[in-house]
Amino acid sequence: MASMALNSAAGLSGMLKDGHQSLTGLDAATLRNITAAKELSRIITTSLGPNGMNKLVVNHLEKITVTSDCASIVKELEIEHPAAKMLSLAATMQDDECGDATNLTVSFAGQLLSATEELLRSGLHTSEIIAGYKKAGEKLAELLPTLTTQQVVVRGEAGKVNVEGDLTKLSTAIKPVLIAKHFGCDDVLAPLVAKACLATASSGRSGISISPDSVRVTKILGGRMEESQVIYGFVTLRGAETVLNQATNAKITVFACGMEASGTEAKGTVLMKDAADLMGYNKSEETKMEEIIKSIADTGTKVVVSGGTISEMAMHFIERYNMMCVKINSKWELRRLCAATGANALVRLGPATPDEMG
Repeated sequence: MASMALNSAAGLSGMLKDGHQSLTGLDAATLRNITAAKELSRIITTSLGPNGMNKLVVNHLEKITVTSDCASIVKELEIEHPAAKMLSLAATMQDDECGDATNLTVSFAGQLLSATEELLRSGLHTSEIIAGYKKAGEKLAELLPTLTTQQVVVRGEAGKVNVEGDLTKLSTAIKPVLIAKHFGCDDVLAPLVAKACLATASSGRSGISISPDSVRVTKILGGRMEESQVIYGFVTLRGAETVLNQATNAKITVFACGMEASGTEAKGTVLMKDAADLMGYNKSEETKMEEIIKSIADTGTKVVVSGGTISEMAMHFIERYNMMCVKINSKWELRRLCAATGANALVRLGPATPDEMG
């Protein structure tokens, strides 16, 4: 017994909402999906290799992105077509697993689909083409190990990595990746990248793992590529705020707040009758600030780091107690400094405990 709401003569389109279409067959469905995926591959292919072109992508928020990285391009494109979306997901997975070869993944898939289109027009069935590609994949898995020219094996003991022995091996493995991004600079950058990776590498039960968040790039205006070097620690482009600009084996106290007197919540009016009132207006504030800075110095702190504003009065007393002061505006850089020094960022202005100092 058929439902009264179903128009049997309309077929599948009668069960869909207005505006929806059902496409079947080779020309209507399969080749359209292949064309959509090929268009994405065509956009990405021109950015492949060291001489690849940059793409200027403007998203729905009118944010402009200029890059040749495939993962960034497909992320900003916000693809909605189901077939092209599969290539976008493949590039994302490749980036998450290996961190490289995303452009090769999309370009190679586009070439396979181009060959698939010709086979479909020749009369082959989809299942036959899939079976052929599976056999080709199995054969490729057999041939690839025989084409190896160099093999890099990084072996480390529990919690340790052999830096000196593995540096040359890793530099050799990193060079092909750097050539695709910075052609001509691979000889300079490859050892630096290898040193940075080995500095953050740790060996465990699951193997050697590297922390990419622990590696940062700092650009100094006026420098050259050949002057680049790896520094084990934390680098800030802003100099010290105090006259003292150097400290060795010093205890560090980090403040996430500013070093200044806190303002009142309500406005008030101060009536001054004579010069003595004017001279003693800031006396209590100066006394309180000196007390705070002295208590910080009494803990053995030699370097003070602030993530906010540093008042002139606080700077005066920091200089008096012979401490070095550094200001870092970015909260992300402040977190990295805390991770590098082992300090905890304080949200209160006062002396730190030994566990909170770095």
